[in-house]
Amino acid sequence: MHYCSTRGGVCGWDFRDVLLSGFAPDGGMFMPESVPVLSPETLRGWRGLDYTQLVVEVASLFIPTQLIPRDDLQVLVGEALSGFSVPEVVQIARLKGGLSVLELFHGETLAFKDLAMTCTVRFLNYFLQKEKHRATVVVGTSGDTGGSAIQSAKGLCGLDVVVVYPRGRITPVQEKHMITCLEDNVHVFAADGSSDDIDQPLRRLFADQDLVKSYRLMSLNSVNWSRIMVQLAHFIYAYLQLSGVQQQAEEADGDLPELEVVVPTGGAGNIAAGFIVKQMGLPLKLVAMVNSNDIVHRTVTSGDFSMAASVTQTLAPAIDIQDPYNMERVFWLLLGKDGAAVKTMMEEFQQSHRHSLPANQHKLLSQVLSTGSVSDDGILETMRRCWEENQYVLCPHTAVAVWHHYNCPHDAQINRCYIATASPAKFQTAVQRAGLTFDLPEAVLALDKLATRYQNLERSQNWCKDWEHRLREQIQSVSAVRKTNGTYYS
Repeated sequence: MHYCSTRGGVCGWDFRDVLLSGFAPDGGMFMPESVPVLSPETLRGWRGLDYTQLVVEVASLFIPTQLIPRDDLQVLVGEALSGFSVPEVVQIARLKGGLSVLELFHGETLAFKDLAMTCTVRFLNYFLQKEKHRATVVVGTSGDTGGSAIQSAKGLCGLDVVVVYPRGRITPVQEKHMITCLEDNVHVFAADGSSDDIDQPLRRLFADQDLVKSYRLMSLNSVNWSRIMVQLAHFIYAYLQLSGVQQQAEEADGDLPELEVVVPTGGAGNIAAGFIVKQMGLPLKLVAMVNSNDIVHRTVTSGDFSMAASVTQTLAPAIDIQDPYNMERVFWLLLGKDGAAVKTMMEEFQQSHRHSLPANQHKLLSQVLSTGSVSDDGILETMRRCWEENQYVLCPHTAVAVWHHYNCPHDAQINRCYIATASPAKFQTAVQRAGLTFDLPEAVLALDKLATRYQNLERSQNWCKDWEHRLREQIQSVSAVRKTNGTYYS
């Protein structure tokens, strides 16, 4: 299994090289050069596996045994997923009216990011220890990714984590998951801007190949292929649990049944994972639901792949994103892995923040992906209705997906699954605005009593350049301390 860039400038990389990078050197994103196809027989053979075993099977398709032997892979995944609050790691809530909610939020930071992040950090640490090297992870977050990266990597001796979050645009619980971690290898910055603003200086850092190589710079955003790879598993898990394939185990020659999966979408990493699974042979019908930041919806419905003038703050802040960077992976697959075409498209988008899909490309996209956009009022209405009918509290992001259940008629012959990306415990303001209550877990209540540490990135006339300079200085100064085996924070 080898990997290439979506922009055609890099090929032949192995999993270890891709894991230890971020964006490809040509600015693209890494993808497997060939996507493995899952036969009906393989799927039926997996139907009795638990989630952890399924992650091992999926990862083994993309990580050669000469890089991580199968026994080591099982240990790494088992350890990564051992700290979740439910024995199954993930679970499905089966509610009234055929509403099936796949709960992916039972990790330490109460968000689906924990699933892939814990595994990815274990893979990373495995290689660093084996090679006796250090690395510096740089993460921009719209809320959940930063906390998950910090909690997964805190205290690891071979890894420093630099996280930048948009101050005032995330919830108190999301913020506290980051700023209350005082481990010496954790460095948190609060930026006066949006998550899309944060992406700009980070892209500039990763474009500096001397910096990347000198300080072993890497990303744990869903830019990192390993994050997407692990997320493939929950789509397959949902399919095996809900599609009816289990009941058809004896009908080996029959067509596989279809499953519709509805995904709350921001940076589009989760929907990209679903699209890859679809390419692997699962008959999935994918629906990407967005909030008022509706670029993905506009792209699918009208071909208008253009940013709005600004990011709208909504009740679902983790998907307050106008640059759904993982759509590049979808475009690459959709265009037959044409790196040159993707390069032209994405460079135009990055320079002008707009691109109009040609008619043939728009048609291809609309055939494989459906979308919808939900207002804050729609989020609150969905949260209230789900509670009234099921006594079940949705987080606002999950409500963006479940709105589709209540407002879009569907074929009763096709099973549906709604992705629950976070616990409502992280979004108390939205829960209260919906007129609902939710008992906070003890671990969340305890965050209020902890000390905090972070640095500010103020808005200036040349904020992008200034933020890049500050982050570059942090990376360099931390590295200098590590070379002497010193402690950075006194």
